[in-house]
Amino acid sequence: MAAKALMSAIVMVCGKVLGNSHVREPEVTRRDSAEQSGRGGNPLDQYPRPPFSHQEQQWPGLASRMTPKPDHGETSYRGSGRLIGRKALITGGDSGIGRAAAIAFAREGADVAINYLPVEESDAREVVQLIENAGRKPLAIPGDIREERFCIQLVGDVVGGLGGLDLLVHVAARQQACESIAELTTEAFDWTVKTNLYALFWITKAAMPHLGAGASIITTASQQAYDPAPYLLDYSPTKAGIIAFTKALAKQVASKGIRVNAVAFGAVLDSASSHRSAAHRAAALLRIGDAVRSSRTARGNRTGLRDARRRGVQLCIGPGDRRLRRPW
Repeated sequence: MAAKALMSAIVMVCGKVLGNSHVREPEVTRRDSAEQSGRGGNPLDQYPRPPFSHQEQQWPGLASRMTPKPDHGETSYRGSGRLIGRKALITGGDSGIGRAAAIAFAREGADVAINYLPVEESDAREVVQLIENAGRKPLAIPGDIREERFCIQLVGDVVGGLGGLDLLVHVAARQQACESIAELTTEAFDWTVKTNLYALFWITKAAMPHLGAGASIITTASQQAYDPAPYLLDYSPTKAGIIAFTKALAKQVASKGIRVNAVAFGAVLDSASSHRSAAHRAAALLRIGDAVRSSRTARGNRTGLRDARRRGVQLCIGPGDRRLRRPW
């Protein structure tokens, strides 16, 4: 459910950005609500919820090896034609938030390119098939976005393969847990910053010549930017940086008819979290209450959000789901 909710937020942002004056609530939401009311059951009991069985994977992890398998909307999302003819690039499109967005974009009518690491090929193949099943053109481009040369090549391959680029969605990120700054190596810190910030800069810069009026750039921020966990010392600053980057870029390109939006999520369970230790997952459970309060505080800053919207940036900040178990 979390992945579907996040995907719905991203699609809603795209619909507004692309000037659709008849944007409708995602059909998956209406359909689920109708089914729930028809069954008369409690929606809190109709989806998997913790505690889950103990499971760990080597980073970055595969969605196909998770139990229960995450719901990205594979069988439930129904599009309504809001992105017909659009060309999208989604980094981290093999699993989690990126996979949910790729499925939704395709079913809304967009051709979709996804980037992922080569070790995630099996998950990516599933996404490619889902895009094809939606009647849209998929493009799978594996590679490491820590390399500037690859980021530039990635955008060129997407423009050549899809015939253009309208929607750029940055989802790919690295997260590691480290209890003490004394244990955080320069190599690990550099890995996180290059994945989460440098790649954002390189890919966006390469994409700008191809984005016209009505295009959209969507970044993935986090509640970690507002209420950082002590064991995410390298990750949290990158998420705060993404918010600042989004606001600054939005001011630059608003006059060109290009919108830049950040979507900041609460708690999400996906393959990226499966490498975390049981202790960290338990700590995340204990922090959910604080995370919810933090996000409510952020959402309550209405003056700040109104000011951001006037300057061309929209921050969608959700309170997270108490059923899920890690602060994104």
